[in-house]
Parts: sequence; C-alpha cells; structure tokens
Amino acid sequence: MKKPRFIISGGGTGGHIYPAVAIANELKSRFPEAEFLFVGAKDKMEMQKVPQAGYAIKGLWISGIQRKLTLDNAMFPFKLLSSMWNSFRIIKSFKPDVVIGTGGFASGAVLKVASMLNIPTVIQEQNSYPGITNKLLAKKANKICVAYENLERFFPKDKMILTGNPVRQDLINEASKSEAIAYFKLDANKKTLLVLGGSLGARRINQLIEKELDFLLSQNIQIIWQCGKLYLNDYSKYNEKENVQVVAFIDRMDLVYAAADVVISRSGASSVSELCIVGKPTIFIPSPNVAEDHQTKNAKAISDKNGAILIKESELDAQFETVFSDLISNENKQAELSQNIKKLAKPNATKDIVEEIVKLIKN
Repeated sequence: MKKPRFIISGGGTGGHIYPAVAIANELKSRFPEAEFLFVGAKDKMEMQKVPQAGYAIKGLWISGIQRKLTLDNAMFPFKLLSSMWNSFRIIKSFKPDVVIGTGGFASGAVLKVASMLNIPTVIQEQNSYPGITNKLLAKKANKICVAYENLERFFPKDKMILTGNPVRQDLINEASKSEAIAYFKLDANKKTLLVLGGSLGARRINQLIEKELDFLLSQNIQIIWQCGKLYLNDYSKYNEKENVQVVAFIDRMDLVYAAADVVISRSGASSVSELCIVGKPTIFIPSPNVAEDHQTKNAKAISDKNGAILIKESELDAQFETVFSDLISNENKQAELSQNIKKLAKPNATKDIVEEIVKLIKN
C-alpha cells in the first residue's frame, strides 16, 4: 500500500480537537509513514493544541452563525466562500486518501469540498443530537461514526456505525489513586470533588461553586475546580481557602479523574465519553447555550439509564444542595452511578473508527 495521506478537520473546543488528535494518533500507530494535515478555524484553540500534539495545521477564515444580529453573521457568506475556496486549494495540494471531520466550524467546508472531489469522507458525530452541518454532510459521507443509538432519523442507516467517541489514550489505563493524591497534594482521608466546565470554562458552574463553596466545604470534602482560562482571574482568590484548588486547565486528566470521588461537569460529548470510561459518580449541568440543546440530550441519555444525575441550570438554586448532600453521603448511590455509567463506556472507540477509515483506503 502506498503511503496514506489524511486530512482531519475539527475544532473550536477541546471536544472536537481531542477526538481528532486521538484518531490521528491511532492512524499513525497503524501507518507510521502516513502524512497528516489538520484544518481548523483561524484564531481558535486548535491552532495551538494541534501543533502541541505534533501535527501540522492550516487555518480557515470561518466561524459559526450567532443567534443574534452581529457583524460576524453579516460576514458569514464571505467567510463560507473563503473557507470553501481555501479548502479546495488545500485538498488539491495535499491529495488526501480520506478526509475525516470531527465537528466544528472548519470541518463543514473541508468535508463538503472533499465529497465534491469524490474523496472518501468520514464524519465522527459525538453528540446524541447532531448539528446542522453534519446533517447536511451526511448524504455524501462514506461513513458516519456515532456515539449514541437511535440516530437513524438524522443519518442514513447504512452509513452509520456505533463506535462511541474517541478519548485520550491515557484514560483507558486507569491511573492509581495514591499517585493522584500525591500529585495534587490531597488529603487521602477526605473525598475529592472535581469540578469541570469544559476546555473554555463554564460561567454558570463557576458562579454556582463560588456561591456554594462554604456549603461544599462543610461536607468535609476537598475541591479541584477547573474554572477555565477565561475565568481564572475571577476565581483564583479561592486558592487561599483550605481544601480548594482552582486551576484554569488540567493537563493530567488521568490523574485528576483517579483522584475524584464525585464529579460536577458540563455534558459536552467528550466529557461524557471520558466520564463513562473512568466511571465516576457525576452530576451533569448541561449548557443550555449550545446548538439544539445537545448537552441536555447527551446528559439525559446517561441519566435515563441511571448512570448520572442531571440538573438543569434553571433548577440549580432549588435542587443543588439537596442533590449534592444526598450523593456525597450515600456510598451505595455513588457505587450504583459508577457501575451504570461504566456500562455505557466504549473504550475501543478510536480503534473502531480507524478500522472504518482503513476500509476506505483499501477500497
């Protein structure tokens, strides 16, 4: 087989970037001589994260449509034309064997152009409710790798494969709790609450933890609070409190999950998939400010199977303290949630997605 070439497009948030990098890493392990090119959106986090992972990336001038009248919306047709033309130039120059899209602003243009040029395309849909871009691309895609059941109403059934979402490889092999406690300088006799707001942080979760901090600490716990880089200046002052660690970003996710006894998290697709793998008792607080309210649908797919607790933002003031104190004091409930969420894990997702890509190369 000749040296394969892959274009991978996905970005905007860590939830699109990390699956893309995981797929690239698995392809590289199978084809050490393969060539890779990532395509992202200029000024988005993929332009830093992808090179840090060791891959080349090109940026397109593209962004999503806002929900209100803005200059960005007025510029959208021009950005779309620009990104389509530049995608065409990139694809014609690089000559990929397969183009893979993991979601985000840029992947729509790249996959659309690739399908127009009859280059095999693979969509990796992470959410339980697909966005409009992937729904439009699905008709021309060769394979659609999904993470949730019952997506036939959105995608052609004969193209869909239930694979799950790629997760960071270091999470598959569980880290030791003692190593994690030492790394984060935690008290081994206290339960640890891990608060995650996604790669960019979550304003409402940060506001909740600030408001409830004294209540939480009264439960005899310690807290690792990932507030996001946008919010670090607002919340870093709480590092002065005993049993509280506030950080913008966590590099060692394997260790922080190993340290955690209970997790409060947004329910983006990557976060949900990771929490299924590590099997932690979780309270999901979905962001209501995302397309098609897909985070609520992701969380509901887990909570409906008694694998997690779902609290909507609008219900936090009324429910949070009762729900949290009931969970942190009930080890049977923690064990039940942990067992049920772990049943939904798909640890072989990355390998299964790559298997579908390999089939396209061979064909």
